[in-house]
Amino acid sequence: MAGVTPERARQRPLSPHLQIYRPQINMVMSILHRITGAALYVGSLLIAWWLIAAATSPEYFAFVNGLFATWPGMVVIVGYSWALIHHLLGGLRHFVWDTGAGLDIGSVDLLSWSTIVLSVLLTGALWLYIASERGWVQAWQ
Repeated sequence: MAGVTPERARQRPLSPHLQIYRPQINMVMSILHRITGAALYVGSLLIAWWLIAAATSPEYFAFVNGLFATWPGMVVIVGYSWALIHHLLGGLRHFVWDTGAGLDIGSVDLLSWSTIVLSVLLTGALWLYIASERGWVQAWQ
């Protein structure tokens, strides 16, 4: 560029970064959407491993199924189901935004908080249903 000296170029402000901005819910949701997407890749590999074990032999299936039945295995399964539900709701939120609706700050915040709350509630409801169907907890009479 004509007339720009190296000293002048160094005086320009740097782009704002995370140290400048206070985290807002839409920033957190964007990061969380990417994290849940990556977690779904790993979880899908685990589902594929479980299905391959089912097709291989009863002994191998019992081994893999037994790993998923442990406490750490259950944490992974519940986490995978939450990531799936959360990512789905995040995708629906983005679909709403793609239509041009809900782009004002209040709606963005409401949709973002709703995604978090609904994903936790739906995951809890899913696992409460699974637990009651399997007899892990007694159903309400």
